[in-house]
Amino acid sequence: MSDVAIVGIGLHAFGRHPISGREQGAIATRRALADAGIAWSDVEYAFGGSSAAGAADTLVTDLGLTGVPFINVANGCATGGSALISAFNALRSGAAEVVMAIGFDKHPRGAFDPMPADFGIGEWYGETGLMLTTQFFGMKIQRYMHEHGISKEVLAKVAAKAFRNGAKNPNAWRRTPMSEDDILDATMIADPLTQYMFCSPAEGAVALVLTTAERASTFATRPVYLRSAVLRSRPFGSFEVFNPALADERGDSPSVAAAAGAFEMAGVVPGDVDVVQVQDTESGAEIMHLAECGFCADGEQEDLVRTGATEITGSLPVNTDGGCLANGEPIGASGLRQVHESVVQLRGDAGERQVPGDPRVAFTHVYGAPGISACTVLSR
Repeated sequence: MSDVAIVGIGLHAFGRHPISGREQGAIATRRALADAGIAWSDVEYAFGGSSAAGAADTLVTDLGLTGVPFINVANGCATGGSALISAFNALRSGAAEVVMAIGFDKHPRGAFDPMPADFGIGEWYGETGLMLTTQFFGMKIQRYMHEHGISKEVLAKVAAKAFRNGAKNPNAWRRTPMSEDDILDATMIADPLTQYMFCSPAEGAVALVLTTAERASTFATRPVYLRSAVLRSRPFGSFEVFNPALADERGDSPSVAAAAGAFEMAGVVPGDVDVVQVQDTESGAEIMHLAECGFCADGEQEDLVRTGATEITGSLPVNTDGGCLANGEPIGASGLRQVHESVVQLRGDAGERQVPGDPRVAFTHVYGAPGISACTVLSR
């Protein structure tokens, strides 16, 4: 099986825009093609996803009717990650030599409002309020803080870092830094999480051009190698978004298995990673996922955050582009945004938010309902 290289990246800014999600996807795709120095007609396979902005394969109307196999991908918050894994596997299997992974979305304003039946659970789950993800994540981090001695001040520090990083990212939605006190004093949404500790549904698009390692040098840009791409669903005994099962034996989050699988496939360990992107649906998620992905033990996050280790200039830079908190979460694009940021960092092209010290290895992690996680490892 061939190694896989990312040779083209394109992004349409996240936030709110007057154009459709599909138009944003087309813009991101054209930028990725230009970055790689190829035309749409050179693409041999494409995988793409959108949750609220229509079928991704309709992009062929904008990009050209070349007959390219274009497969729609839908997998909740892991839609982008799943499109990438599909592209990764198509290349490694020899099905094609030039493949694209594309994600875009345009969510309506307000919180996500999924229906219990769509996730195979009864109406009672919605009646309890747990279909509202803000309530679920509030309960989840509240229990975690109690079990592992995490303070609410650390939640504010995580959010403040996100907005500082977002202010250095011209493609972020929220680009105004906020103080920790303002974040703590904001409207309480789901105790202990205030308004600015949550991300928001948003708009945006990301596209990636991938090829085999053997062909990587023929493209216009410096390749970044996708060493692994792994997805796992929830194991028995875990308690996840829209997965209300409770068991006597508590199982690990799917993030634990996905991260471990990604590290094993890539042949690296968490200590080798120079840049980290983890899902931060809310600031508590970043804290929990750092431990689940193997970067620290449960409860060690307080010291990591307070000492500045997770800052851009720290020993473990986390969510360098502002994460979901600063960018919002367009479901189809969010996981691919993490990979886009990793490529930018490994190329050394991140400008004000560039991680110092010539980073060589990056890690991405996305998590979503009803308990799925996708992780990647990238390197120069």
